[in-house]
Amino acid sequence: MFLIAGLGNPDKKYEKTRHNIGFDAVDALAEKYGIAIREQKHKALCGTGMIEGVKVILAKPQTYMNLSGESIQELVSYYRLDPTNELLVLFDDISLEPGNIRIRRKGSAGGHNGIKNIIAMTGTQDFMRIKIGVGEKPQEKDLIDHVLGRLPQEERKLADEAVQNAAEAAVLIVQGEIDRAMNDYNGKNRSNS
Repeated sequence: MFLIAGLGNPDKKYEKTRHNIGFDAVDALAEKYGIAIREQKHKALCGTGMIEGVKVILAKPQTYMNLSGESIQELVSYYRLDPTNELLVLFDDISLEPGNIRIRRKGSAGGHNGIKNIIAMTGTQDFMRIKIGVGEKPQEKDLIDHVLGRLPQEERKLADEAVQNAAEAAVLIVQGEIDRAMNDYNGKNRSNS
């Protein structure tokens, strides 16, 4: 079994914001594989199904971004998952331009509070993740306003492409092909192509 968690904030007012791009990527997977994400459990909206022959749980934590680890830890514990091999987290990254994704086998929080909380709650930073670019904050803008804001139309198109790429990369990772996913998707600068 594999847990794929997309990070975001639960209220309608946060839909399609930079911070909710992890939710968007999980929704793209759910749509492609016909998995209904509507079961409320472990502080998350969840859906169970199959992706290329592998049983998966798609989860969208409902704890708000900064407490995402509460939900992830409950899911990991309940299903007795090994975070190193059976957890994939998809989330926004302001250090990547819209349209780009970066896949990592493990790593630090890099200043992302949702990831920081997952590391604190699970006790490990050794879990796979896909960072989805939402662009750097302008100097004159507050970070919270930036991540809770919506992308301009041009950047939203690039972000939507990145969401699809993240979903495709997630499928490879679930199949045990993280190296291939990294080779195929890391380093591709979508905003200049």
